[in-house]
Amino acid sequence: MKNLAEDEILRLAKDNSPRLLSKFKSLYPDFFEKLEAIQPNLQNSELIFCIYLKLNLSTKEIATYTYVTPKAVQNRKNRIRKKLNIASSVDIYKWFDENF
Repeated sequence: MKNLAEDEILRLAKDNSPRLLSKFKSLYPDFFEKLEAIQPNLQNSELIFCIYLKLNLSTKEIATYTYVTPKAVQNRKNRIRKKLNIASSVDIYKWFDENF
């Protein structure tokens, strides 16, 4: 059952669907609680970006799905790093994997 839900999450991410955030929240509520504990002032667009990182999507994939340049994705990663206090020496994907 979980795999169907995960497939749907991935499909919503690939479609850049507005339903991604609510669907992910209903399946993984503690993901957002933990994020909020670290940084309570994240905007929805930043939360969605965190979902893409949690899904382990590459910079190029995120750029393709969200219709922005890979450079814009890199810039967003850097801003999220600062907001969540992730050291530049730490792999952001590994951080999301280990903390959530």
